[in-house]
Amino acid sequence: MQPATISSSKQLRKFPLFDLMRLLQTVFKPKKGERLCILIDLEHPKDVVDLAFLKKSGHPVQKKAYEVFYQGLRDGVMDQLHLKACDFFAYKMTGGSNLELPEDAIAIDGSLMHLDKDIYPKYDIILCITSYSATAPLTQRAKKFGFRGATMHGVNDTILNTGLAVDYHEVSQETELLRKGMAHPDSVDIDFEVDHRNYHLHIDLQRQDAQKSHGICHDGGDIVNLPAGEVYFVPSNAEGSFPIKFESDGTLGLMDVEEGKVIKASLLRGNPETINAWQARLESDPATGILGELGFGTQVLPYSGADIQDEKIFGTFHLATGRNDHLKGSVTKERFRKLSNASHDDILFSSTKTPEIHVKQVRMLRHGKSENLIENYEPSSYLRSLLKAAQQSNSKTHET
Repeated sequence: MQPATISSSKQLRKFPLFDLMRLLQTVFKPKKGERLCILIDLEHPKDVVDLAFLKKSGHPVQKKAYEVFYQGLRDGVMDQLHLKACDFFAYKMTGGSNLELPEDAIAIDGSLMHLDKDIYPKYDIILCITSYSATAPLTQRAKKFGFRGATMHGVNDTILNTGLAVDYHEVSQETELLRKGMAHPDSVDIDFEVDHRNYHLHIDLQRQDAQKSHGICHDGGDIVNLPAGEVYFVPSNAEGSFPIKFESDGTLGLMDVEEGKVIKASLLRGNPETINAWQARLESDPATGILGELGFGTQVLPYSGADIQDEKIFGTFHLATGRNDHLKGSVTKERFRKLSNASHDDILFSSTKTPEIHVKQVRMLRHGKSENLIENYEPSSYLRSLLKAAQQSNSKTHET
């Protein structure tokens, strides 16, 4: 993998060709005789029978799961990795990010499979390539049944050719050095501006150790999110307000935060009904407003139009509301009044997705010193110095 140029977070770089065997070997280090399966989500799971979904319009992510991953494994990668099995199943779409998965899935031959009885205990590696993220529920099941796996919701050609083409040994090493350089902060402050009005969010982190998404999953009982490359925290408290852009129609809203949770949503610009629907959900199930994550991207990648990669880009950051037990947080599915509300919803701030929201500055108070992390969607000199040191370390490793 060529070292990334970091004079600008938006500069392009050269990427190696996507190599399925290299990706699986690096991420999972498969053992001889292990069994692998691929899970996809479909509105009508029976469309997986005899691969009927391939003949229908739509389903771009699910078609990539079959054509790139399943066929790639069947056409030689499975034998090269000495895997004993490679199977393909579909379950019904959950309709939301990180909602609980259904009980059943269907195989290509039409067999009805129970996830807890027929899939989770019988496969060593599970690839979940879907429209909706399944990281939280799959992490819970991995811990119970001991398999390892990856969630790759929203995968597209850009992601295949960049975020999944990189060397994850290098990504892991770079992310670890960035993690160390951001660990044990007291708090983070974020200054926003929308339509010449300023807003501020203060997030308490209580000197917690930073966590990382780095793409290595050699041991059972764990799930990685691919593409990886992120340093993240579980907020202990938060006060203030932050703007949000709703993907459904581009409406801009303002989230008022007290004691670590959104308590009120108001309209800044757009459709009031969008805000009213969010507010009604918040009032009926207050756990949906808990700030469950603060994350920072660590990779120099192109924007893909899918959050799974774009939240990993150096210079972006994201907040998340709702469930966070898969991040070692305390917001489990049991905290919600309705299971259908137990989602983990990422709110990405980037120059391409939220240009209407000006992120003036993101600052971290750490070891008694305030460090500027991001300004105008560009990583600070402090973050650049951490990444440069990590890349130099990787170069020395290659030289030896």
